[in-house]
Amino acid sequence: MKEIYFAGGCFWGVEEYMSRIDGVMDTEVGYANGTKENPTYEEVCTGITGHAETTYVKFDESIISLEELLNKFWNIIDPTLLNRQGPDIGNQYRTGIYYVDEEDLNVINKTLEEQKKKYSKPIVTEIMPLKCFYRAEEYHQDYLKKNPGGYCHIDLSK
Repeated sequence: MKEIYFAGGCFWGVEEYMSRIDGVMDTEVGYANGTKENPTYEEVCTGITGHAETTYVKFDESIISLEELLNKFWNIIDPTLLNRQGPDIGNQYRTGIYYVDEEDLNVINKTLEEQKKKYSKPIVTEIMPLKCFYRAEEYHQDYLKKNPGGYCHIDLSK
């Protein structure tokens, strides 16, 4: 099994989208790459913790490759928007790809170069090693499964 972390705006939609992909074995939402240990949702929303709302994805490479998964992620974000996706604004809604395996960087950069050809504006999606990840509160986990009519800025049919 492989692991990767995606920040793509509100984590509810990213988690739901990723959980529907064949080969994704587990997802979990949380707060990544900020400065405060074990932040609460309310603290993250202030913007002062520096965390991004992030979805942890565990996947089976024999079913889906990292490159395929990355391309699916790129498909649901606007990588040219800084600190926002859809109507959500703030540094916690920035886009990012946080890796735990240094060998994944080559594949990540390959997909980044492909994405650059699609946009006239610069891509601002962070690509960096995962520094920290704190699991979000239980009510955020699988939020859209628990609340099927809940808010989502992502077109889940993609």
